[in-house]
Amino acid sequence: MPIKFDDSANVNECEGTIVTPGNLTPAGERIVKVPVLLQEVSVQIPLRAKIKFCDPVLEIKKIKKRVKVTQCRLIQPRSTRGPRGKLFLSGFVRKNIQYATPWDADKDEVFSRLRSLTVDIPFDCVVDIDKFLTPPVGPFFNVRREFDFLVNKPLPSGFPEKDELMSTDLSQFHQQSTEFFNEIVFCELVRSEITEWDEATNRKPLKKGPFEEGTFTELVEKMVLDLTLKVLQNQQVRVQSKERDHEE
Repeated sequence: MPIKFDDSANVNECEGTIVTPGNLTPAGERIVKVPVLLQEVSVQIPLRAKIKFCDPVLEIKKIKKRVKVTQCRLIQPRSTRGPRGKLFLSGFVRKNIQYATPWDADKDEVFSRLRSLTVDIPFDCVVDIDKFLTPPVGPFFNVRREFDFLVNKPLPSGFPEKDELMSTDLSQFHQQSTEFFNEIVFCELVRSEITEWDEATNRKPLKKGPFEEGTFTELVEKMVLDLTLKVLQNQQVRVQSKERDHEE
């Protein structure tokens, strides 16, 4: 049987005690593996979209937006001017548009229903990173090397008896392979800002309604999306821990 709680039940206060952390690593020089900031970048992305509604729209009531990044990958081309990179960004802006759609009207009043439409507006761009606060480690390239053995074989007729064929054996294959598992560069979203301009393109007067009212089904949207991202990579870092830090 499920437990029922009274709506007016209050939450009791719990007592907490501060404790000293145990099992600390001894003081001294240590090497730790942590996310290291390679660079922090600000990206401005212009967007344009045409949104179509299934119902006639009398008025936009509210628009809620969320930015979602689906890909953030760093590619390092060859460069003679030091470490550089191209940051490939992909994602979309999720928009939930709440609007009023009329179902009846007269010369003084308009009766409407509140509905919503959710759309995804995609973006895709490449950002040039011409310098790093900390350069990326790698990538280290895989290596495959072949080796063979000398094989002596008798020669067919037509060659001197003392001569032999000295070569490698084509029936055998020998190889040494080295594979590196590089740390991938990743991103963290810090901040997003959207400036937008929406305007109807096919607004028509509302039949039987007040003279100033009208409806539309198409909206052209212009947006400027500003993103701030941290470009990170897990790296090994040497740190120094003092004895008094552990005593405290």
